[in-house]
Amino acid sequence: MSFWEKLLNAIGNTAGNALSAVVEAIRTVFEGDPETRRKVAFSVAIIALSAKMAKADGIVSEKEVEAFREIFEFPQDQAKNVARLYNLARQDVAGYEAYAERLSTLCVTCAANCTVLEDVLDGLFHIAKADGLIHEKELNFLRHIGEIFDMSETRFEQIAARHVSSGGDPYKVLGVSPSDDFPTIRRRYHGLVSEHHPDRLISRGVPKEFHVIANERMAALNAAYEAIEKERRAA
Repeated sequence: MSFWEKLLNAIGNTAGNALSAVVEAIRTVFEGDPETRRKVAFSVAIIALSAKMAKADGIVSEKEVEAFREIFEFPQDQAKNVARLYNLARQDVAGYEAYAERLSTLCVTCAANCTVLEDVLDGLFHIAKADGLIHEKELNFLRHIGEIFDMSETRFEQIAARHVSSGGDPYKVLGVSPSDDFPTIRRRYHGLVSEHHPDRLISRGVPKEFHVIANERMAALNAAYEAIEKERRAA
């Protein structure tokens, strides 16, 4: 039996109990398998919150569905189980705030600006912008998720800047100030590259398919650094 089947069997069929059942199932069903537990927790967070984001926005485009499929590690024969979990989250009477609060407790080793929860936000941004534009309702949704995840405003703006289609402020992308000297900016850049290396993501339980977002993130960091370097050389 796959972990998706185990998870869905543990949750049961009652949509009204989906929230508490999902979180409790992750805690108990995979208690003896922390690696699988991390992967399931991450995947469930993306599924549940993207379902709530779709409900908040009122529109689910085909491109958003494709983006959703890009970042998951499940065999084709488990598609129905994943769809069932998505529908449970969408139909649940609990609001997205409750989902975010409960799911954030699964990251027991995290403090403020948790990297695992940042990965979740990146996945949600990836889905939100798939249709070419992050709508105001989606941005408000994501901002509130960031607050619930105990993400600082500065860190949230840094994440959001990576996903602006026209190219975000390079200083915001790197989380530095225009008043910082270049050696400081270079150290910050190298630190971010190390922090967000694909091997680091895998070690914290992010599914391998998340390399789509990891590569996107690295491209944004590299572009921001190159833009600042070019600007400083021209000055």
